[in-house]
Amino acid sequence: MFKPFRLTGAVVFCVLLGISAVHAQDADPARYAIVPYPQELVPAAGEFVITPKTKLVLPSNKAFFSNEAAQLQTLIRQGLGKALPVAGKAGNGTIVLKQNDQLAGEEDYTLEVTPQQLIISAKTPTGMFRAVQTIRQLLPANIEGVKNAKLPKLTVPAVKITDHPVYGWRGMHLDVSRHFFSVDYLKKFIDLLALYKMNKFHIHLTDDQGWRIEIKKYPLLTEQGAWREFNNQDSVCMQKAKTNPDMEIDKSHIIQKDGKTLYGGFYTQAQMKEVIAYATARHIEMIPEIDMPGHMMAAIKSYPYLSCVGGSTWGPLFTTPICPCNESTFEFAENVYSEIFALFPSQYVHLGADEVEKSTWAKSPACEAIMKANNLKTVEELQSYFVKRMEKFFNSKGKKLIGWDEILEGGISETAILMYWRSWVPDAPVHAAQHGNKVIMTPGNPLYFDTPPDRNSVSNVYHFNPVPKGLTPEQEKFIIGAQANTWTEYIPSEKRADFMMFPRMTALAEVLWTHRQDYDNYLLRLNKQYKRLDQLKVHYRMPDLDGFTDDNVLVGKTVLKLQKPSPEITIRYTTDGTAPTMSSAELPEAFIVPGPGTIKLASFSPSGSSSDIYTLNYRQQSFFPPVNLFKAPEAGLQVQYFDSSYRSVTKLPDTSDSIVYVTNAVIPAGMGKGGKAFGAKITGYIDVPETAIYSFFLTADDGANLYIQGDKVVDNDGWHAPVQKSGQVALQKGLHPFEIKFVEGGGGYTLKLEYRVNGGKIQAVPDAWFKRN
Repeated sequence: MFKPFRLTGAVVFCVLLGISAVHAQDADPARYAIVPYPQELVPAAGEFVITPKTKLVLPSNKAFFSNEAAQLQTLIRQGLGKALPVAGKAGNGTIVLKQNDQLAGEEDYTLEVTPQQLIISAKTPTGMFRAVQTIRQLLPANIEGVKNAKLPKLTVPAVKITDHPVYGWRGMHLDVSRHFFSVDYLKKFIDLLALYKMNKFHIHLTDDQGWRIEIKKYPLLTEQGAWREFNNQDSVCMQKAKTNPDMEIDKSHIIQKDGKTLYGGFYTQAQMKEVIAYATARHIEMIPEIDMPGHMMAAIKSYPYLSCVGGSTWGPLFTTPICPCNESTFEFAENVYSEIFALFPSQYVHLGADEVEKSTWAKSPACEAIMKANNLKTVEELQSYFVKRMEKFFNSKGKKLIGWDEILEGGISETAILMYWRSWVPDAPVHAAQHGNKVIMTPGNPLYFDTPPDRNSVSNVYHFNPVPKGLTPEQEKFIIGAQANTWTEYIPSEKRADFMMFPRMTALAEVLWTHRQDYDNYLLRLNKQYKRLDQLKVHYRMPDLDGFTDDNVLVGKTVLKLQKPSPEITIRYTTDGTAPTMSSAELPEAFIVPGPGTIKLASFSPSGSSSDIYTLNYRQQSFFPPVNLFKAPEAGLQVQYFDSSYRSVTKLPDTSDSIVYVTNAVIPAGMGKGGKAFGAKITGYIDVPETAIYSFFLTADDGANLYIQGDKVVDNDGWHAPVQKSGQVALQKGLHPFEIKFVEGGGGYTLKLEYRVNGGKIQAVPDAWFKRN
């Protein structure tokens, strides 16, 4: 059940109960390292000690919290080696589970821990389970990942917590079509969702690259559609695996058949029932997605009659879709979904309906007849016809349809649920909410967790606001939550999936549960979470190393001095171009850079989790002298705008045949409207206030290079998701020629320039530094 944004919990709580904010600041983040942070936490002195003599007290209806009591007993057994005896009466030295019908929501709970007693209260089993996860995070991390540690005691710090979520939809999505993941990994993923109080698991089961769920009426979907020869995305993964073992394709999903090497796999319906039951016991709702009418090549290759042209190939952008103009298509779709409905108890089912290549529809006589009969003017309206007809079928079976935000095009029913992803169409969720449709926010930036993480990724997620601008308070209630999406074209292994999703998922969990920002406090709590993740064998992305750039300059003696994110981490390095491993040399506290060349760095946790591999290039440079202009420059920069598509900044034309205008900010507004491709040259001068080595950090989606004095300082070229690259340049005080070349391939762009000098804080380059003739 959805619970919309609750003003009483998020706003009134902060305003009227100001004492809770004080308590949050006073609470030691190492002692109360809970993620997501509770709505109200009051610290207290002392701790409750759990020993084998501690007793568990259940409510009079012992069956009501039986599943949650079993989960709690499992945690205690992991630590003490045995479960607690059950008693009928509360008293000192007892853990008490209470049902409290006075609590407002199904996920609400309270927790009161004193040295004498531990009391957990909830209205429903779901609320009790969320409380157990809070207890779990207050217990020592070393109980994770073991069956029975046989410790003499466990301790829980004294505290009083009153807690509830702000958003009813707190989700994670996993694409198992592009690359396949085992049943064991799905269970591990569900455990992690539960740990951080996420409640929706959107599983993307089908796409062009593979059909992953058994459909008994159409056996070829998995006999043939679940397997493929290696494709161009696999080739990229194989190439990257030469230097990064996480990118190696999982050999357990490779078979030999009919003399061919095939990649793939699928879940039987029995296996999926097992996974769904596992999720249900942890109060995680699984939402299936069978993506149609587009992204159906794996199905059409097995059943060619599904398309308007008797097969499927790649078009200009996407593959040939199924044909919405033949009754046989709807018979197939309804039969498939009938089996999906029987498998998944969730009331929500995702139709997909994104990125549809409609050119075959426009040429189809059958579609021409359907459009004429139903007074449809465009192929977009024809897609809407398909979606609305499928929604009627969903509704007839007691299910609610979810679709990607393309379902707005051509008209949307009042009951469809919109999943917003296209960041370059910012009005889509606003229009949907204004229309009265529920909206789940999943914008590509920052909630596509397949995008390469950098030092800003966790911060970007943590500071994400699910509510878009332009809505009234009443309309905001239609924003029911958010989720992160993990597409797996370039995620070929379970370790790589862990790396891409963690710790970003913990930041999203706090956004959606607490909806109150305290980033510095969150980072302190997150540092305590890493040991728990180590115990759970999560191959997370390590905290970033800092104190260098990708490209560095040598001016005299240069010392590389890095601060470890935590004491137990080791930083290892190589200078021969090979990737650092656990056996590579440990970086000294103050390492004197020997001269021009390359240093590779990586950090390692005691459990073997590793960071990105950092490649530091060093080159010799003297300080660039400033230029002298004949007349005083004006503020701002010049923009040369090219209304076309370029895959590299090196392809931008040297011509005046372009739109030219002036901007007062380094990143001009108004470029690439409507998600269109374009290129730009942003030129002028940068007026640096002191002689120093300047480090510049350029974030771009797609490609951008920074040039100062004609010297390429930062190379972030090519079409790619938002990623940050960095470089240094030695500059004397004064004016220096400045240029950013930028290309965007379409779909919404990101461009940001920051700097640091003398080891200071990374910050935006002031607009006042930019000048033009």
